[in-house]
Amino acid sequence: MTATRISRVPAAALRTRSRTPATAIVAAAAGGITLLIRLALHGNSFDVFGDEIIYTDLGRSVISGGFPRYQGPFFLHGPGFFYLEAGWARVAGAQHSLMGWIYEMRTLNALLAGATAVVLVLIATRAASLWAGAVVGLLFALEPFCIRQNDRVLLETAMMFWVVLGYLVFTSLIGRPPLRRGWPRAVGAGLLFGCAVLTKDEAALLTVLPLLAAATLRWGPRRGLTLLTAGTTVAVYAAYVAVVAAGGQFSGLWTAKTSGIQRMLGLIQSSGFNSSGGGSLPVRLIAEANYFGTTYVVLALAMPALVVVLRRGGQLPRMLGLLYCAAGATLAYALVLGTLEEQELYLLIVPSLVTIPVAVTLLLGERRRLRRSAPRSRGTMPRAAIIAVLTLALGLNIATCVQWQRQPDDGFAQLLRYMAAHVPAGTQVGATEDDIAAQYGLAGSYRIESWVIPADRFRKPARYFVVQWAVINEGYSTFTSPQVRHIVGRDRPVFSFWGPTYGQLALYELPQPSASVRTRRKD
Repeated sequence: MTATRISRVPAAALRTRSRTPATAIVAAAAGGITLLIRLALHGNSFDVFGDEIIYTDLGRSVISGGFPRYQGPFFLHGPGFFYLEAGWARVAGAQHSLMGWIYEMRTLNALLAGATAVVLVLIATRAASLWAGAVVGLLFALEPFCIRQNDRVLLETAMMFWVVLGYLVFTSLIGRPPLRRGWPRAVGAGLLFGCAVLTKDEAALLTVLPLLAAATLRWGPRRGLTLLTAGTTVAVYAAYVAVVAAGGQFSGLWTAKTSGIQRMLGLIQSSGFNSSGGGSLPVRLIAEANYFGTTYVVLALAMPALVVVLRRGGQLPRMLGLLYCAAGATLAYALVLGTLEEQELYLLIVPSLVTIPVAVTLLLGERRRLRRSAPRSRGTMPRAAIIAVLTLALGLNIATCVQWQRQPDDGFAQLLRYMAAHVPAGTQVGATEDDIAAQYGLAGSYRIESWVIPADRFRKPARYFVVQWAVINEGYSTFTSPQVRHIVGRDRPVFSFWGPTYGQLALYELPQPSASVRTRRKD
């Protein structure tokens, strides 16, 4: 008789293979839902955020190559997102208006958000189960804060995409046999992490720090592969510095980066809630609870979920826990001492959305093992409660999306259209120094007079005055409400729009003071 060799495949491998098509379907569905929701909302549901104008212009500045430029070479942030914008502009085509460019780049971020949803499903499925992956995908697709963040031309969406994609590649090394070559994946993960750092420098806190912690604690893959990934990340950034130095711009890079580090450490408080004109964080949280109530619940649940993941999870869940810890430490420092800006919360929400379903899967699995001999009906209550809570949260998030869709918030776009039709180009327009949208969004067509104090109204006279009343009333401006009312007097605005972002966005036509009054005011 001839002996027959039977190949035995581990049960875990068979389960992984059997669920691969289902995982692909769930990931694609999550990515598609995420993209559709953001595309449906980005046109008129979120008014222009001041930094969007700057970042859009930076992307336009590198369409023909070179270093990013905005009133000179720009090195405060890495060039990664700006080159990505330039590539997208070549694909989508040039636009003829400021809002056209902004909406085009919002579409780019919507695509990155859809890709992020796909990656999050794959990571959660690998770390826990397909059920966890599906929940993560749904939560991210409908999470209100993530939707608003992804629908603005800001850096965090692209940065977190590169971060989670790098973790997807890096965690594939966990459990890999020592004899199989893992260095190509380790280098690949490092290159992706390097892209994240080149998008925004603080990505190093979410990548290099967890990698060093994993190497120290012996979590994750072999220590050599972990250090190779960290070293590749550093090498990518070092290559960027070398290119800048070769181009004769190292002094500009040094000045921008040292200023950025001082801002991050809180030594310079020029923006954010900790700055003098940054407003009150508690007031802001209360004001936005109507939209982001479920976001606050997610952030609260993620902390006990982290304990479960670190104590009961294997190497892969613990790596995700390290990512959450790095994001939490970054936000905690910014809250107490650093520069705390609202968009930074995205760095913590994304790991939170992964941590909670993974922790729940671990708890359910342990409960199943403990009650294996008990009747099946005893295990239905926790599952039913989880489904009920998840359904309620998703329902609230859907209601928020519907509310955003039905309530236009495109006041700045409407202001631009009104001014193009009724205000001649080159007209002097006044704006408070902290009104970034007006300062940069109108500068191409009008002479913008930046007012720091009310007396500037006479030193830098203007025919029109743009006012974002919510910014004034909530304390984000150097001007107070009585001071602005004194400037505009009893005149009605020639243009007015109310939206959730800026409250009443108004354009006032100001009476022009006589020459004698202007002279007296100067004296």
